[in-house]
Amino acid sequence: MPVFISLIKYTDQGVKVIKDIQKYQKEAIKNAEKMGIKVIGLYHVMGEYDVVLIIESPSDEAAITSTLAASSDGNIRTNTLRAFTQEEFEEIVKKLP
Repeated sequence: MPVFISLIKYTDQGVKVIKDIQKYQKEAIKNAEKMGIKVIGLYHVMGEYDVVLIIESPSDEAAITSTLAASSDGNIRTNTLRAFTQEEFEEIVKKLP
């Protein structure tokens, strides 16, 4: 399944409800799993971003739907990246002219 990495920042609103943020995260994970998404890792980090989320998704559409749903409450902003394994990248490079 395709892998996606989401770099997440809390909004001002998200910081105001930070004590409840785990509740929102668990709900978002549960909703993602209903779409066939598997959470590989969720890390709270220091620096430019607040959270790094790594998922496997059955499709681009499921990944973006899940991301939009999680962002819709206004507590987070996301920057989601499609990730390729080394093996996937090698196959892509083989197709170059």
